[in-house]
Amino acid sequence: MSVTNTLGDKKVCLECKDFSLFYGEKQALFDINLQIPSNRVTAFIGPSGCGKSTLLRCMNRMNDLIDDVQLKGKMLLNGEDINDKKVNVTDLRRQVGMVFQKPNPFPKSIFENVAYGLRLQGLNNKTELQDRVEASLKSAALWEEVGGRLQDNAFELSGGQQQRLVIARAIAIQPEVLLLDEPASALDPISTLKIEELIFDLKSQYTVVIVTHNMQQAARVSDYTAFLYLGELIEFSATDKIFTNPKEKKTEDYITGRYG
Repeated sequence: MSVTNTLGDKKVCLECKDFSLFYGEKQALFDINLQIPSNRVTAFIGPSGCGKSTLLRCMNRMNDLIDDVQLKGKMLLNGEDINDKKVNVTDLRRQVGMVFQKPNPFPKSIFENVAYGLRLQGLNNKTELQDRVEASLKSAALWEEVGGRLQDNAFELSGGQQQRLVIARAIAIQPEVLLLDEPASALDPISTLKIEELIFDLKSQYTVVIVTHNMQQAARVSDYTAFLYLGELIEFSATDKIFTNPKEKKTEDYITGRYG
């Protein structure tokens, strides 16, 4: 299916060109053509099993960890094919951070969770580490809640706080892109609202791509929305257009609850 580019002159950060993915003989993504703009929030919506998370995980090569995955086409970051053999996957994942559905803090202190990636990069200056940890926790809207208890174990935080801590850990190493795979699906409504407000704020510094089952959430937080169905990209456009005036009948049927 050919999907019209609606970005105009906006800078493209990530791009799929005729991108397909196979698990062995089974094809999961079909000829995806998609441009994701810089410093915007792009949401992937669609029914369970439609390929949203699969596509998201391709953007920092998480699918490398699965046996028998084959790719066709290109996945570009700033025009460079991330699946080229010359690409260092560790460097790629520094540029393209990822946050999963279930919060996964390390069994360490709050401070060390955020400092972990910085230490891996060789940053050991105490003052600079403290400054970067504080800045990251502030960016993740968590500093006011935990600034006085940085040595507490991260597991003592609530689920919503843990998820914001994981986001702080991801942005501490200053990636260009932040991938969020249903980051609020396991959270209560108040924590979900905080995550949504955080996502809105983060786009000033990062390109954000979010997978969500919650269409209201996609409408609230995203600038652009991609609707996937059975591994195909059915429609991609500005979020308000997708939700108020979709071009494709499949999109309209999903938005209006006729299936999914």
